[in-house]
Amino acid sequence: MTPDIAWAWPWWSAMVTVNIINLIVCLTIFRRITRSAGSFSNITDQYQKSMLVMGLIFTMVGAYRAVFVSRYLYQFAWFDVLANSSLLIRFLAIFAELSFAGLFAYAMLRFSKDMPSKNQTNLALNFIESKSPYLLFVCIFTAQFFATTATINKNNTLFAIEETLWTVGFLLILPLAFIQLGRALSVKCEAEKQRIKMLLTSSKVIFAWCIGYCSYGIFFHLPMDFFSDAANSTMAVTSAVPVTQAGLAAVWDAFFIVNESKEFGDWGFGFLFWHSSYFSICVWLAIFLMRAPRAEK
Repeated sequence: MTPDIAWAWPWWSAMVTVNIINLIVCLTIFRRITRSAGSFSNITDQYQKSMLVMGLIFTMVGAYRAVFVSRYLYQFAWFDVLANSSLLIRFLAIFAELSFAGLFAYAMLRFSKDMPSKNQTNLALNFIESKSPYLLFVCIFTAQFFATTATINKNNTLFAIEETLWTVGFLLILPLAFIQLGRALSVKCEAEKQRIKMLLTSSKVIFAWCIGYCSYGIFFHLPMDFFSDAANSTMAVTSAVPVTQAGLAAVWDAFFIVNESKEFGDWGFGFLFWHSSYFSICVWLAIFLMRAPRAEK
């Protein structure tokens, strides 16, 4: 049977092109903001500094992973080079994914600071506003341990737990996203609307993302992870999971062994859909949030 590889280079080229553009845009925003302040060190708002750095980290890692496509469980790699190592890419993903969670958490905390609740006696609302962004970050932070261990031990259940934590994390901030959107939309004064223009836009974007990602996680990704028959039919993977190693041998294997492939049957629709979305939509979100949405003084 002839390998199904006709799709490979057009898809890869499109993803690389998108991420080169993303990186250029990201660097342009970073340079413009830092130049307006004189230099990065002259930016006095720690929130703005942190958002710039986290956006830059996520976009740079996204560009790297668009070039060196990798599928952790099977150690599939686009190129037969060490730069395409599953464990190396997983290590880079730790910084990128924590930055992604940090962008959302910090933006929502800043919104609550700039547009605080008028009902300070509501304990449930106060908890949602002050704690749910941190809970998101904790979920994504915890997910890194499961994902990294799964990459080393070839354990799909641990990957499923990782994805569950991602979905739970964004479910936890969904109520706050709804509350903040409603608060921003309730502003009627034109002068105040202009003052919170960035917050209004960010609240719309964050709410839309939470609805979309939670729906994707609940109705698509998690069923694919937890129900193997559905996963096999959707992912279309024809290769067996590599043999599990133990101890340092497992770490060595995950770092140095790459299985170069460009056959559709090795990657599957589910992975390609996830990868295409992750390194387009998620990077666009990071670039948007790195501008540090806030109310004008």
